[in-house]
Amino acid sequence: MRIVVDAMGGDYAPQNIVAGVVEAVKEFDVTITLVGIEDQVKAQLSRYDYPINRIEIVHAPEVVGMEDSPTDVIRKKRDCSITVGVNLLKEPGYDAFISAGNTGACVAASTFFLRMIEGVDRPGIGLVIPQINGFSLLIDVGANTEPKPEHLYRYGQMGQVYIQHVLGKENPTVGLVNIGEEEGKGSGLEKQAYQLLQEKLPGFIGNVEPNELFTSKADCIVCTGFVGNVIIKVSEGLMESTSTVIKREIGKSPLAILGAFLMKGSLRKVKKQLDYSEYGGAPLLGVNGIVIISHGRSTPKAIKNAIRVAMHEVKHKILDKMRSAIVSA
Repeated sequence: MRIVVDAMGGDYAPQNIVAGVVEAVKEFDVTITLVGIEDQVKAQLSRYDYPINRIEIVHAPEVVGMEDSPTDVIRKKRDCSITVGVNLLKEPGYDAFISAGNTGACVAASTFFLRMIEGVDRPGIGLVIPQINGFSLLIDVGANTEPKPEHLYRYGQMGQVYIQHVLGKENPTVGLVNIGEEEGKGSGLEKQAYQLLQEKLPGFIGNVEPNELFTSKADCIVCTGFVGNVIIKVSEGLMESTSTVIKREIGKSPLAILGAFLMKGSLRKVKKQLDYSEYGGAPLLGVNGIVIISHGRSTPKAIKNAIRVAMHEVKHKILDKMRSAIVSA
């Protein structure tokens, strides 16, 4: 199995990317193709001992900045690590692509060069989020900010396939993010999407209010890319702020410090469940290729886990199963 990794994508590239790749080839049975500026990638690799035959470098002289527009990347930066990496998936022997770089550019390049699965018009970014009991998939979290009802239906359909075959849950349920649980709530988009999901998608349970997103009410939670992106950024900011406040308050009291020490094991488990690096990255569903989009601040651990997620998708032939589900619906 060969996974392509964008060496130049992310806030701490290429050092964190290379470090995560080295961890992955030591732990997993995988070969990695690092795409980026060759001299910089080699300089980072020289810091580690690793099985040399398990990592190759493909030179890509251009770098995509977070300020670059997706369309400009496709038209003007054909030699950047994202476009070169995505295009490798069109060649035999390359199984998946991972990038922690510019999300818009990654979505645009994947859509333009790989094209869409037949029957799917717009891709969606799915994100595994922790629940009271297990995990759910939130889709879309930023690929399509102005979807049509049909797009939301396809997100629910693809989400069910992903949850069943990657997360291992049979008969997954689907909910629609809305401002109320009643059928008539929301804008015209939500109302139309509700009707479409209710008519065509087995397992649809209705609307999910924002305060229910982490309560295990639904296995797949569907929303627009705008709403999904707001949800994850608010949630991320809230967790970081809460962690800061808790640490500050604990530090004010010797008794609280003792209590925290006694709860150390439990607190560690909670932190692990809420840590984005444990999940590695978010699958871009709907394109004709396995693409994982990682957080811009990805640590080496996050990159290693993104590779693990990509390997899992390849092993379970998720792309073939998604095509079959959509064609047969």
